[in-house]
Amino acid sequence: MKQIILSLILLLTVQISCGQDVLEKISETDFTIGKTIRIKSQLLDETRDLNIYLPMNYSQDSLKTYPVIYLLDGSKDEDFIHISGIVQFGSFSWINMIPESIVVGIGNVDRKRDFTYPSQNELDQNEFPTSGKSDKFISFIEKELQPYINSEFKTTEIKTIIGQSLGGLLATEILFKKPELFDNYIIVSPSLWWDDEKLLNENPKTYTSKKSIYIAVGKEGEVMERTAKELYEILKKNQKPNTKLFYKFLEDKTHGDALHIAVYDAFEKIFEKKE
Repeated sequence: MKQIILSLILLLTVQISCGQDVLEKISETDFTIGKTIRIKSQLLDETRDLNIYLPMNYSQDSLKTYPVIYLLDGSKDEDFIHISGIVQFGSFSWINMIPESIVVGIGNVDRKRDFTYPSQNELDQNEFPTSGKSDKFISFIEKELQPYINSEFKTTEIKTIIGQSLGGLLATEILFKKPELFDNYIIVSPSLWWDDEKLLNENPKTYTSKKSIYIAVGKEGEVMERTAKELYEILKKNQKPNTKLFYKFLEDKTHGDALHIAVYDAFEKIFEKKE
């Protein structure tokens, strides 16, 4: 009896399989969202990977030019893919949150070295033995990277930098010391605890160009939350009419997941459309 039942089940299975159409694959291609360019930096004396996202209708033959978003921690396994996704979505014509933009993800080699200035704190020095070379990395951005991007792609003069954690520390240092390098600063969960918070004692350099500065922090502990708010208060105290300044406390986010929602919120505020 058991054998008869098994035979009937097998027969039914064969009949069902034969009655189904077999899906035919027509073609298969790789799907990419950008390109990777490897460059040789003379200032850093090393090769660096740049991950580039271009707007859908980007063409070298067109007269149209695009603002550039420079993304720290821009490796493929870091923040390049999800930030480029926000840029693409935000620039859809039916969303119209931000202008179509080029994204330049700067791949990391040693972020602890590149994103930090020299610290006098012994614990910083012991835990980050390669640290303290941000001046060289900032020179790379200013003298090599930005000129290269402007020469290779169809860019406007509008430049945005996005930095989170140690990247937020670097973005803050650039804002304080060389503010003209960027027009928009998106600073998320900045590691301002570095060097016993001494960067917050610096007097930010004045500038004449228009700026938008967005600072955000999640539920990340007393030091991270306090120093991010102090940064905002310092900038607010010196705020000029040519500067838009924003602060956001993301109480339901942590250090690990604050960046994505913060960048989306920053784009909405910085590129707000006037009715």
